[in-house]
Amino acid sequence: MSNQAVETVTSGADRAKVVVAIAAVVAGVVGFYLLAQQPAIVRVGAVLAGLIVGGLIAWTSGPGQRFFAFAKDASGEARRVVWPTRKETTQVTLTVFAFVVVMAIFLWLVDKGLEWVLYDLVLGWKG
Repeated sequence: MSNQAVETVTSGADRAKVVVAIAAVVAGVVGFYLLAQQPAIVRVGAVLAGLIVGGLIAWTSGPGQRFFAFAKDASGEARRVVWPTRKETTQVTLTVFAFVVVMAIFLWLVDKGLEWVLYDLVLGWKG
């Protein structure tokens, strides 16, 4: 199989739109802090307005279109996932918990065995 390089062509206008979109989001966050004396609804509204304006500007750019198409595809894939039932989840959780307990006991036994060999037999330090 040959890997073909994917070429992404973005114009200067697309780059400018992305920069303006990021600036709108940053302006919304800065507005949140500058409006510290205003009610919380106004401050949250500033952030939401920045996000909405930034999203709308990004929507019109090439990279924004590709991002929103990717997000739509990812959402569709998440809907197609077969999620485990409650019973399956409980069984797997209990299996993992049992394995952790068994491993903890095993590692404790190995630690105590090495401690006994090193301190009692090799060094002769009867503790």
